[in-house]
Amino acid sequence: MRPRIPLRKRLLVRLLVATVLIALCSVGATAWLAVETTTRAIREEQGQDLADDMRILAQLSGYAATHPEWKGVEPSLRALSKKMGRRIALTTTDRVLIADSAPHGTSLPPRAAANVDPLHTDTYTEPGAQLSGLDPRVVGPYRLTAKERARLAELAKDRQACFRQSGIDTTITMTPSGRPVLTDANGNNANDSVPEPCADGKLNTPTATENKALKSLIVSAQPCLVRGGLTFKVPYFGVDISDKSLGSRYTTGAYNKLGDAADTRKAQACTDSARRAQLDPYVAPVAELFLGGGDTTAPRFDVSPANKAKVVGAAAAVLALTVLVTAVVATRLVRPLRALTEAAQQPPELHVRVPVRTRDETGILAEAFNDLAERRERMEAQRKAMVSDIAHELRSPLTNIRGWLEVTRDGFVEPDPALLGSLHEEAMVLQRVIDDLQDLAAADAGTLRLHREPVRVEDLVDQVVAAYRVSADTAGVALTGMSDNSLWLEADPVRMRQALGNLVSNALRHTPADGTVTVTAWRDGDDIVLTVTDTGVGIAPENIPHVFERFWRADQSRSRRTGGSGLGLSIVRDLVAAHAGTVEATSEPGAGSVFTLRLPNSAPPEGD
Repeated sequence: MRPRIPLRKRLLVRLLVATVLIALCSVGATAWLAVETTTRAIREEQGQDLADDMRILAQLSGYAATHPEWKGVEPSLRALSKKMGRRIALTTTDRVLIADSAPHGTSLPPRAAANVDPLHTDTYTEPGAQLSGLDPRVVGPYRLTAKERARLAELAKDRQACFRQSGIDTTITMTPSGRPVLTDANGNNANDSVPEPCADGKLNTPTATENKALKSLIVSAQPCLVRGGLTFKVPYFGVDISDKSLGSRYTTGAYNKLGDAADTRKAQACTDSARRAQLDPYVAPVAELFLGGGDTTAPRFDVSPANKAKVVGAAAAVLALTVLVTAVVATRLVRPLRALTEAAQQPPELHVRVPVRTRDETGILAEAFNDLAERRERMEAQRKAMVSDIAHELRSPLTNIRGWLEVTRDGFVEPDPALLGSLHEEAMVLQRVIDDLQDLAAADAGTLRLHREPVRVEDLVDQVVAAYRVSADTAGVALTGMSDNSLWLEADPVRMRQALGNLVSNALRHTPADGTVTVTAWRDGDDIVLTVTDTGVGIAPENIPHVFERFWRADQSRSRRTGGSGLGLSIVRDLVAAHAGTVEATSEPGAGSVFTLRLPNSAPPEGD
């Protein structure tokens, strides 16, 4: 019976567990990596989109700050759309299309991304925009003439040279209005700390264009200031106007003592409102900005180098873990297999055994190998014994024949009928041994020919009993046969008589006088059962497994004349196996033996 392997020790279960562990690690690492990289990529993408939106808004706000209307914006808008890889559309506040980078008729996104209004901007990050809400590129009436720019440029160079003499390095930066400003190495306005030799006030004095715009601004702010209860004073035009938010410091500093911070905020609000009214004619109308995916087909998503490194690292870790687990499992599995291979490669005469350390499939394989080695050892011993037995079986009659022929040739014995009869008997013994060996060789080679035909079992039993009646009477043994005449076999009648006759002959040799040998046949389900029962000496229990082995005798000291050649039962086994049947023996020492043949049942021929 095949030994039952505990579930946890089965090779399949162990391989499945290893596979599940590797799969779990892979899935876990993949899931974690996907979440991390996707989250980071989304954040990067969102940041990139926000930065792109800011750049688009800044560029369109700059166009609006320098143009009184949107006419002519479409070429710039399409160029910007192609550069950013986004769809860009502008409409009026009542959704009348101004320009669109998408094909005509393409529907707008559900909501606007932002309003393009250079007079009220909170997204443009240029210095000063967050304070005043004005795009610093809106200069309107403050734009200097070419002559004023040239004069201020000369003054800026003079002041830069003066700063250099004082050990201060500066850079000249042009503001949108055309006024030059000196900045230090940190990008700060250098006019906040002017050395005394350079403080001539020429560079910071408003030009005629700026004075005209500032006067207009003050006039516009007066009604608001009066309503706020703020005292007005004649403006002093010598204040520093170099700040990019031109007008703010001038107007707030042009008033008498304003009191607390609330008054300052009121004055600032009035100034900003008046300035927006002053700049409004110079900027394009407020427009709504719509952003979409654009017409580009290039992918906008890419894995960053850091995320790529994480992917490679996680993959390497999973691979290393997989290799490690596989190596451990494979080593444990291969070790006993390697031992089996080494044992199988040893010479047969060593009869090597493999130690069984586990109860899994590998352990069962080792046990099967050890059983095979034991069977091979027994077969080798049987082969040697068979060669010795064949030599003995052939030598004995040949020695007798040779001896009698030699003494007859030398004239010591006359060739009378008794001598010739003895020599004939010895020749018949040789013939029987050779015939038995030939039958066994044919059975082993699979060339044993069977001529099957319907055989009545009752006739088969009667023929065998009749054939051995004389031998039974001579030995003083009662031989009987019993069978049902309705039993049929599809068999070779000659071979079946040979098999059943060998059993009867064997039973007669081992049954003493006054004993009985009975041949019976009956139906058992789909089988026909034939038994040969004797009341002989019986067989010891330890010898039962060997009775069908070739040249085996229960009493090794008996001669071949009392114990036979030792091939009869082997021939019975092979003949019955050729008929798809089985044979077995049961015995009780001193009470006799029973040999049972079990063969497939066959339907009787038609007309019987």
